[in-house]
Amino acid sequence: MDQVDLSSPGGNAGGGGGDPPGAMGTASSGVPPLLAAPPPTANVDLSDSVDKSEGALSVDISDALSERAWVKFTVHTRTTLPEFARGEMSVIRLHEEFLWLHDTLSSEDNHEYQGYVIPPAPPRPDFDASREKLRKLGDAEGEHGDAFLFCQPLNIAYFFSGNLTKEEFNKMKQELEAEYLATFKKTVAMHETFLRRLAAHPVFKRDANLRVFLEYDKDLSVRGKNKKEKLAGLLSSFQKTGDELLLSSTQKEVDEFFEREKNFLVEYHAQLKDCTIRSDKMTSLHKSLADTYIKLSQGLTDQARLEAQNARAANGDAAPTAPLEPFLCRVAEALEKMRRIEGRVATDQDLKLSDTLRYHGRDSSAAKDLLYRRLRCLANYEAANKALDRARTRNRDVPQAEQAQSEACQRFESVSARAREELTTLRSRRAVAFQRSLAELAELELKHSRAHAQMLRATIAALKEGEEEGLGEREGGGGEGDADAAAGAGAMQ
Repeated sequence: MDQVDLSSPGGNAGGGGGDPPGAMGTASSGVPPLLAAPPPTANVDLSDSVDKSEGALSVDISDALSERAWVKFTVHTRTTLPEFARGEMSVIRLHEEFLWLHDTLSSEDNHEYQGYVIPPAPPRPDFDASREKLRKLGDAEGEHGDAFLFCQPLNIAYFFSGNLTKEEFNKMKQELEAEYLATFKKTVAMHETFLRRLAAHPVFKRDANLRVFLEYDKDLSVRGKNKKEKLAGLLSSFQKTGDELLLSSTQKEVDEFFEREKNFLVEYHAQLKDCTIRSDKMTSLHKSLADTYIKLSQGLTDQARLEAQNARAANGDAAPTAPLEPFLCRVAEALEKMRRIEGRVATDQDLKLSDTLRYHGRDSSAAKDLLYRRLRCLANYEAANKALDRARTRNRDVPQAEQAQSEACQRFESVSARAREELTTLRSRRAVAFQRSLAELAELELKHSRAHAQMLRATIAALKEGEEEGLGEREGGGGEGDADAAAGAGAMQ
């Protein structure tokens, strides 16, 4: 796929709310001169106001660039932390480098962060649906020969042979633009949320790997995992799952707080998963309804065209407009507007509801991983106690066993104290995030409902006006016919 650049001079773009971000980019070869320089589009500023307090770290994704095999994110950082060499910087990062940063934080060898909830890694960018739709659009063949599909907000031109009318072509183009930009907005938002979680954390924001990620302005040379590494990761995941099940059934929890948190997170995660499936189904139905509006609109447009052709064939080229043609055209136009509104509703529900549920599902999994790490520390501590008892009974290696028992005790107590604080913070942060997302969704739903009602009122008024105009024309035509008949009768007499 050709490049898609969401950057724009003098503004930021990304995954916040509002209209789709602006775009400038490189068009494919053979683009006509008229398509090479599209008008500027609106920008969305994702950057927060800079916190000037000591130790502040503010991170946002100002630009994003989609190429054939990857997405490049421009990460903009402003900070007063003394660990950073500069107060403001921008670097280009790939999705694989985000995964590298997450893996360094969540590594089993990184004992420093065992007591913290590691923010979930952003999902891999997925534009397969939009690309498949583009491919199907390009596979059309017919009488119109070669044509250009130019996505103005994306600044891309695609060359294909098509059998589409102008109306069908424009509607498919608009649908592709909206779907692609919605996916891109979600992708940028997920990656930015990951970085902002790290930047807001009092410990993670001072991590050396995060500093390298934000400050090093050259390629990090991070490659994706090969097949062997993927297989090893899969086996490790199975081993971890089995160990977690074994610990849950054999290791008794000694703290009521963590036992309560474990039961809550297990039930909460299951309910989030179920809600996400239902929300995705609702969003899919809204998208299907929008697609149905496209087909209805096109069918009425074709019928209006047929009415006009029939009127010209019956009465000649000078014949008046067919009675049904204006009515059908107005209804088709109304359905097209309804399709746009329904598409925006589906996009907003996907971003504000489905993605929120999906993200908190991953976040609850991260919290469950924290409880697993703590339970593993507890099991190691109890194993160290038993080893110390055996050493004292045999009177062999007692100092080494005491040292191991002391280290296991310190690690367990440290992880427990941090985990208690992290889980308490997570609960309050989750409530605030849900309230904000649902309030924004309600405002957007109200906005779309008002737009829908206003559009329907305007359509009804236009249809009534057209009906009155048609009735007046028919009455005027009947009066002229009566006058002509009276004149003819007088001449005969």
